[in-house]
Amino acid sequence: MSAIVIAAGLFFGLWWILVSGGDEAPWLPAGLAASVVLLVALSAREVVMRRAWTRYLLENGITQNAPSRSRSGSRSQKKGFSASLHSAALRAIQKQSSAADRPGSPPETHLDVAHLCHEYLSSTDEAIRSGSHGSEKGIALRAGQERVRALHRHHLLTWARGQSQVLTHEAQQRARTFDKIETATRAIDCIDSALRIYPDETELSNSRVAIDEFIASVKVAHWVELAERSAFKGHYRRAIDRYRDALFYLNQDIVKADVRLAGTEKIEREIEKLKARLRPNNGAPQRKSEESGPNHNQ
Repeated sequence: MSAIVIAAGLFFGLWWILVSGGDEAPWLPAGLAASVVLLVALSAREVVMRRAWTRYLLENGITQNAPSRSRSGSRSQKKGFSASLHSAALRAIQKQSSAADRPGSPPETHLDVAHLCHEYLSSTDEAIRSGSHGSEKGIALRAGQERVRALHRHHLLTWARGQSQVLTHEAQQRARTFDKIETATRAIDCIDSALRIYPDETELSNSRVAIDEFIASVKVAHWVELAERSAFKGHYRRAIDRYRDALFYLNQDIVKADVRLAGTEKIEREIEKLKARLRPNNGAPQRKSEESGPNHNQ
């Protein structure tokens, strides 16, 4: 209803504007705009209702297992209905899993399936603990749980890999150092959320190490650039301090040994060059320059 009202308002609003502007066919662009609003609203409703229906199935699967004062015949009917709800939920999860595995699907679709798997597992665990199902139905529920656990692992890890790759690529394209680090940190958060559940996943652990190295390299490059600017302006002591800040991030354990060694040697050579420039004048002019440097930069 809201979408219809908005679409109608948009149609008449655009129609009135176009008529005032002397358009020969004002109804055509106004109708197109209203149709787009309705199509977007219907598509969004379809997605929301599909997810809500699956959650409804899962939630009713739990409530059907609650204690009841009805007769034994109605109990057996409720048990059968609850089992059918779990079966329907399992089919819905498998359908969404197949859709998420299609080429070109965004990482968020895998996360949605992982959430549905988690809800299904919680619901069936409660049903099994309640003991309201017979042995045959209990076996069927456990078999469904095994399939859903495999789907949960697959989709959660696929989401973590895909989303972290998207965020890492985005971080590499950012211009500011803060934006690079903030976006890369979000990629690490995605990986950590998956590693908390599946800590033995070595591929994700290696990806996390690679992103940590990227963040360290961004920090090192940032301080080296600041040091080079200070040296260019003649602020040699400030440049030395900033080179030492770069060394601090370079000498962290997450940085590979060969990269750390080569970078440390290069930075230490630059520091020695700056120290050599300070020796002839005993630092007197430099202190004066650096005292006026911050005000000049500001």
